[in-house]
Amino acid sequence: MKLPLYASTAARALAVGAVLLLGGCSMEILNPKGDIGMQEKTLLLTATGLMLLVVVPVIIMTLWFAYKYRSTNTKATYSPKWSHSTGIEIVVWTVPCIIVAILAVLTWKSSHALDPYRPIESDKKPVTIEVVSLDWKWLFIYPEQNIATVNEIAFPVDRPVEFRITSGSVMNAFFIPQLGSMIYSMAGMTTKLHLIAREEGTYAGLSSNYSGGGFSGMRFKAHATSEQGFEEWVAKAKSTGTELTNEKYAELSKPSEHTPVAYFSSAPPAMFDFILNTTMAKIAGVDSPFCTPTSKNLVAAASE
Repeated sequence: MKLPLYASTAARALAVGAVLLLGGCSMEILNPKGDIGMQEKTLLLTATGLMLLVVVPVIIMTLWFAYKYRSTNTKATYSPKWSHSTGIEIVVWTVPCIIVAILAVLTWKSSHALDPYRPIESDKKPVTIEVVSLDWKWLFIYPEQNIATVNEIAFPVDRPVEFRITSGSVMNAFFIPQLGSMIYSMAGMTTKLHLIAREEGTYAGLSSNYSGGGFSGMRFKAHATSEQGFEEWVAKAKSTGTELTNEKYAELSKPSEHTPVAYFSSAPPAMFDFILNTTMAKIAGVDSPFCTPTSKNLVAAASE
């Protein structure tokens, strides 16, 4: 039997849509490149598999019951007074309880093992990156390398990365799907995240919390490189960038969409703490020595 044209077209559209949806799900989160992401993928697949132990049989039995007790099946047993089965009650309560117990143990253990504040054990010194979410861009500060960037970061593979995260504006969520956990950036507060990359490459980063009109363009690139590649990237930032001053930070703080990558050859000491305390003072509505107009005062205030 040949399907009508509209039915055939609809079937093709559904098939293509299903493929695209599945591809989008597996492209990043299910293709991890770091320890945290790999553990989260294992947890996700394990939890899904356990839940499918209930879902799949229920779907199969639903279809089987509908077929067996169809109106045209005269051989089906008719039992209008049936109301209870001890065997069925045992199965429908015991199996879910076992699955919930297993999921509870997995969740408890993984919640501690994958705590974003928990440092990653390594014999290599972590790279510290201070993250500030703005409207609608990301400012990254490297206190040890004395550089700063906008919408781009780099770090060596097989070396832990410690992120200190805050917001100079509204709440956002810092997320590099292929490396692992997402964590929020909040004004006047500091959050932490520890990640590590095991393969060289460029990974997509984004804000996963809606924060206004320019939210869709609030993306950045995370480059996992060799140690030499990281040193070359730092040297590039120092040679091609300009100094990050208080005036330039004030300009960065203004809302802008699809902001291009920018490098700063140096940043004032404790710049992150300056932004944190300034934002905290604004939220509290009090005068603060951190709200100063010059770079000289910025350094002095942030270093206190």
